Amino acid sequence: MTDLYTDNHALALDEADPLRALRDEFMIPRHDGREQAYFCGNSLGLQPRAARGHVLDVLDKWAAEAVEAHFTGTTQWMPYHALVRDGLARVVGAEPSEVVAMNSLTANLHLMLVSFYRPTRERPAILMEAGAFPSDRYALESQLRFHGFDPARDLIELAPDEPEGRFSMAAIERAITEHGPRLALVLWPGVQYRSGQAFDLAEITRLGHAAGAVVGFDLAHAAGNLPLQLHDSGADFAVWCHYKYLNAGPGAVAGCFVHARHAETDRPRFAGWWGHEEASRFRMAPGFKPTPGADGWQLSNPPILGLAPLRGSLELFDRAGMEALRAKSEALTGYLEALIDAQLADTLCIATPREPQRRGAQLSLRVLQGRGMQGRDAGRSLFEHLSANGVVGDWREPDVIRISPAPMYNTHADVLRFVREVVEWREAKA
Repeated sequence: MTDLYTDNHALALDEADPLRALRDEFMIPRHDGREQAYFCGNSLGLQPRAARGHVLDVLDKWAAEAVEAHFTGTTQWMPYHALVRDGLARVVGAEPSEVVAMNSLTANLHLMLVSFYRPTRERPAILMEAGAFPSDRYALESQLRFHGFDPARDLIELAPDEPEGRFSMAAIERAITEHGPRLALVLWPGVQYRSGQAFDLAEITRLGHAAGAVVGFDLAHAAGNLPLQLHDSGADFAVWCHYKYLNAGPGAVAGCFVHARHAETDRPRFAGWWGHEEASRFRMAPGFKPTPGADGWQLSNPPILGLAPLRGSLELFDRAGMEALRAKSEALTGYLEALIDAQLADTLCIATPREPQRRGAQLSLRVLQGRGMQGRDAGRSLFEHLSANGVVGDWREPDVIRISPAPMYNTHADVLRFVREVVEWREAKA
């Protein structure tokens, strides 16, 4: 066994971690009396301890003040969504006026498409990655049909050109160049959900704009995972959720970015009264005058109970800083990769890019026992063994186990525990 595989090595790495105290800020689920090794923050982040206090504050204000709580105190409900604005802007690298927490991810995507997908007969096409998260494909296909176009012709799904479903930048550039005269929109993920591959948002934006297309991003697996620079990237819009790496709870209110150059756009939008300028909103006049910036795409007053847990999470992001979180993330994922190479090279295949700059926290793993049903059966057997022993990742068809060491709360000891459980499973199957 190598030194990497010893308890002392993992514990020494954890003792040297400047962010180690953050783990105590989270509720860690337990299994058979022991804390889980929880690697599923790419699907649902753990609960920050502070979330409960923020939710109770809302409930207490509701009980004591009822409607007056909209207007009283430092957490009054009327401008409550503004309490998360600056923190969100720091997490995604935007100006505060460019971000808003509202709705859910796919609802926000549709709202953005109303404004930014403006097809013509000459330029109707949308470019996305093949194998995208289904909700994105459903949204784009339905938008094409809504505008009278045929998804079979006008939804261009770029196939991966690298092993394990990965995309080279050269392939993305070729596709944008080839289809450029027909492209109305490029919609791309910040991190591909199945492979865990991360992408260069600024370069994709540059290529799309050079071809005359609008460029937007689904950052569901990138927000809170990677240090983003949305404003500097030049992207027209982006959408994301807050229940994964941003730890805001199941079904949490989602996020949306609209670049500052569109702050006072005359593009069409689906309007609602909370998007009307704040100064005259309650005059209840018939003419819609949008609030400049991302706030202008709001429809209804925000769900206060849904926003409350996000406040607790963003406080921790501000405390840690995205650069420090990214450094720890690279260390944890690098340690996982090194242990797999040293102990499990005959058992697991890493589908995620090896280059740290091309991935986030997630490693997508396949069991090396063939493909198809044989590989799937082996993968399911391992996944069920892990779950039965308090090691929580998640499964994506047909045969991928996603393991995502989240720097907010995971440790090197967690990573070592995962690898030892895989070794135990392998030996039991031998």
